[in-house]
Amino acid sequence: MEVKPYKNNLGLKNKVRRAIWGIAYIFFFRPTPNILFWEWRAFLLRLFGAKIGKHCKIRSSAIFWAPWNLELGDYVSIGQKAQIYSVDKILLHTKVCISQGAYLCTASHDITNKDNPLITAPIHINSFGWVAADAFVGMGVNIGEGAVVGARAAVFKDVEPWTVVVGNPAKFIKKRIIKE
Repeated sequence: MEVKPYKNNLGLKNKVRRAIWGIAYIFFFRPTPNILFWEWRAFLLRLFGAKIGKHCKIRSSAIFWAPWNLELGDYVSIGQKAQIYSVDKILLHTKVCISQGAYLCTASHDITNKDNPLITAPIHINSFGWVAADAFVGMGVNIGEGAVVGARAAVFKDVEPWTVVVGNPAKFIKKRIIKE
């Protein structure tokens, strides 16, 4: 995990950009019906700099801090009330599922420094990964291909491909085997 000090780009330009996104979110993203308007919500996120693949399903109650730090592959699903705290980059590869209430967090604070500065690191969730309901994924984490983060798990370290992790902190419980 490469943690880097946060470069203070929260200047006026960033604040204005986030304010405009906040207004667009409140008036044009959030009120749309969940079962429709998938493309409309993807369009709005793209308008604010997100890179979004085909056939993504993003619920209207999902919360995005900075869409310009978001990249989604094809067939990604982001559930109700998922929180995408994208101070740094978040990359969700093809066929990733982020379930309801999940929290992806790319920032924290350096508690070893008396000034407690903000630090950031990107999150990568590889293809076929699933972050289940109410799970937390911390900054700098790489979720391997096909890995499952169980409901309410808290992940602070990388997760190996095709494994299942649960708990707080998340621990390996088994291999994920897909039956034909």
